[in-house]
Order: sequence, then C-alpha cells, then structure tokens
Amino acid sequence: MSLSKTRFFFLKNTSLLSTCKPYLSQISLNLGASKRSKILPTASTSKKPVDQFLFSQKKLLADHRGNRGVRRFHTLPSRFQSQSAALNQGFQVAKAQSAKTSSKWPINSHKSVGYVCIGTSILVFAIVVVGGLTRLTESGLSITEWKPITGSVPPLTEEDWKLEFEKYKQSPEFQELNSHITLEEFKFIFSMEWGHRLLGRVIGLSFVLPTFYFIARRKCSKDVALKLLAICSMIGFQGFIGWWMVYSGLDKQQLAERNSKPTVSPYRLTTHLGTAFVIYCYMIYTGLQVLKNYKIMKQPEAYVQIFKQIASPKLKTFKRLSSVLLGLVFITAMSGGLVAGLDAGLIYNTFPHMGDDIIPSSNELMSPVFARKADQSDLFWRNMLENPTTVQLNHRILAVTTFFSVFAVHMYSHRLRPIIPKNAYRTLNACMGLVTIQAALGITTLIYLVPIELATAHQAGALGLLTGILVLFQQLRRPNVANIALLKRSLQQLSKTGAKGASKPLN
Repeated sequence: MSLSKTRFFFLKNTSLLSTCKPYLSQISLNLGASKRSKILPTASTSKKPVDQFLFSQKKLLADHRGNRGVRRFHTLPSRFQSQSAALNQGFQVAKAQSAKTSSKWPINSHKSVGYVCIGTSILVFAIVVVGGLTRLTESGLSITEWKPITGSVPPLTEEDWKLEFEKYKQSPEFQELNSHITLEEFKFIFSMEWGHRLLGRVIGLSFVLPTFYFIARRKCSKDVALKLLAICSMIGFQGFIGWWMVYSGLDKQQLAERNSKPTVSPYRLTTHLGTAFVIYCYMIYTGLQVLKNYKIMKQPEAYVQIFKQIASPKLKTFKRLSSVLLGLVFITAMSGGLVAGLDAGLIYNTFPHMGDDIIPSSNELMSPVFARKADQSDLFWRNMLENPTTVQLNHRILAVTTFFSVFAVHMYSHRLRPIIPKNAYRTLNACMGLVTIQAALGITTLIYLVPIELATAHQAGALGLLTGILVLFQQLRRPNVANIALLKRSLQQLSKTGAKGASKPLN
C-alpha cells in the first residue's frame, strides 16, 4: 500500500485512532509541540512546526521511495503528512515501550476500595463483640450442626424449634450442664449463636462481592487486588475455624482427652479470636493505605512535608517503638483469649494482689496436675497455657506492661513533637486514652466477677486499642515506591495546571 493510502486510512478511521490514545504522548514528542497531546484530524495545528517536520523528512522519503514517493508526498496537505508520519513513528516507539510497562491494572486504587475495607472492618469489630456476648451467655454450643448455606434460615415454626431443641439435647452441654433449661431459654441461646453466624455470612458477602467487582472492573491496583483476595480467603478460613472450635465442645472424645467440662477448646477459641483480629487489622491497614494514596493525589504538597518528617533519622527509634507496641497489644489480647477460654477471670478477683500475695506460690503456678506426660516434660508450657492461675498472672503482667509501654512512648513523643507528623501525634494521644480506659475496664471486670457488660466492653476495648496502635503504625510507615510515584505524578500535574493553593496543610 502506498504511503498516501496508509495515511488516508488512519485519518478516515477515527475508531482506529481512538485505540492509539495511550501513544499520543509519544507522538506529540515527535511533532515537537508540547501542547499537541491529541493528534486527530479535527485538531488544529501550527504550520511552522509542520513545515519543519515536513522538510526534514523529504530526503528520507526520497531515498526509500524514489521521486514517485516524493511526488506523492507533495500531493498531500502538509497537515496530513506530518500527522501521519508522526502517528506511524510514535505508534511503533510507544508500542515497544508499552510492551514492557503497560498493565491493565491502575497505579492507584479507587477510593471506594478503601471505603469498603473500612466499612467491612466495622462489621468485623461488631462480630467480635457479638462473639464475646455469645461466649459470655454460654450460647456457642446451642447449634450442633454446621450448614454454611441452609443454616442461614432460622427455625420458623414451633415444630422447627422443637426439632432443634431435640438435637441440642443430644449434646454433652445439655446432658451435663443445661438439662434444666426450657424451650424458651433454648430459643435465646440459639438466637445468639445464629446471629453470630449470620453476621459472619454478611461480612463474607459484603467483602467478597465488592472485591470481585473491583478486580473485574480494574478499580484497584494489582497489589491491592492480591490483598483483597487474601482477606477473602481468610474470611472463608475463619468460618471453618469457627466450626472447628465449636466441634471441640461437642465431641465427647475430645472432652475426655482434655478432662474438661463441655466447653470449647481454649486453644481453638484463641485461634478463632486471633484470626478475627488479623482480618480486622488487614482490612483497616489496606483501607487506610488506599485512602492515603488517594489523598496524595489531592494534597501532594502537604504530603511532601509529611514524608520528609517520616524519613527523618530522629524518628527511627520512635517508629520501632510503635511496631513493638503493635505486637505487644496483640499478644496481650491473645492472652486474654486464653483467660476467657479457661474462665481464668474467676480465679482471683482482687487487684493488684492475687489472694494474699501479688504473685501466687510457685506450687500453684507450676502445678504437676496439668502435666500429661509421665516424665512431666510438658509441665512448664502446659501450666503457662492451661493453668488458670498462671494464665491470669500472664495476662496481668502483659496488661501492665502494655499500659506502661504506651505511657512511656507517649512521654517520649513530647521530646519529638516538632518532627512528629501532627496526625501521628494526635493518634498517640488517643492511644494513651484508650489504654487507660482498657486498664480500668480490665480491673473492674476482674473485681466484679466478670459481668457480661464489663467483659464485653473489655474485649471491645482491646480491639479499639489495637486499632489506635495500628493507625499510628501506618501513619509512621515510610513511603513505598507506589507512594513516591503517586506523589511525583501529583506534583507534576499540579505544576502543569499551574494550580495555586490546591494543597492545604493536613491538620
């Protein structure tokens, strides 16, 4: 095909030109005009740059196509010639470059992804609280079957309720502990457990469905998509862990091996609680990261100052301490799960003393009763994890350590206040308030023999404190490659548009 026909093809088929939009920036460089970002037949061009480009290509066309090619070159308007040549050359160069770097995934995720993560994390917070209520009301073993789909429909008739009650009568909990309860009392504990499971299903649907939508419509970056899929997997796994935990309280063989009353395994209860905490933290962190990237695009100049503060060597120790606090709060919360699973909060109900002493005797802390091997090689770790007295002492030590650690970091932050980002400093102040409330809730829960209201508030307070420390940790993270790329892009766009005062300082 001759050159003129090729140019005529590109100029007449605007639908084909629309597919070349990603390469127009390279084409504009070939034209030598920074303002020509769109090379379309309807676009107006300046004759002077076009003529310069035209004459610079005459010799090249003559060498390859001869005089006939030159004559054909002269028969076309200069505007069409320059655009067609630039289109051909720019298309090839940009295509070669984009073959290595192009991706269907956007650089920055849409802010709706962050809102879904934060919104679903609120539901996870709620299910942790409901789960605590379910445990405290001893309702967790009232449903003796695991039906992920059909189990979402509760008993609707009186006959359905009687059928479920008959199933419950076959469980060890009814036979050994609850043989006196009536059908109406059973309805209450059944509804508590059913509501807990229903909320879990709602969380799964409210997160999994938007995740598939975001990935299918490319609303999120590739790394965020992988994080969303990981959270979806953990949500499904958490449902299995929940039944695995409940089954430990229904199986007579497992109860006999533990020499336990009909209750769930403390290890499995703590695993279930820990997985919920991990899912919650992963949602919060991912949501905050997405929204942070969105704010970088909106307020690039303000984030330049924040990133400079975060990169300061003087904050190195402070950032490490925030990481330590995050791990310490999580471990303390997990020790609380063991306390709940063993009912260890009912052993000693004074503070700071445990009975007559601050620390019970070594014989009580390391009782040989909990060792299962003849040589007692498992004496230490079984007492640490299964002895209610030792478990309560461990939780007390971790709780006091957490309180004074947060207090120490808070005092240390006053020395670094001029260089700490304002939002991080305010978050730490909030964490100091949260840890104080949590300590007060823990002590009062212990003294008043674990009432349902205080115990539930104490569990919620643990997750609230973990949230505050996690937000602090995220705010002190050094910018990664994606953050830096977004920041540079935002500043370049801001400089090109000449916008003044578009970015406001973050308060």
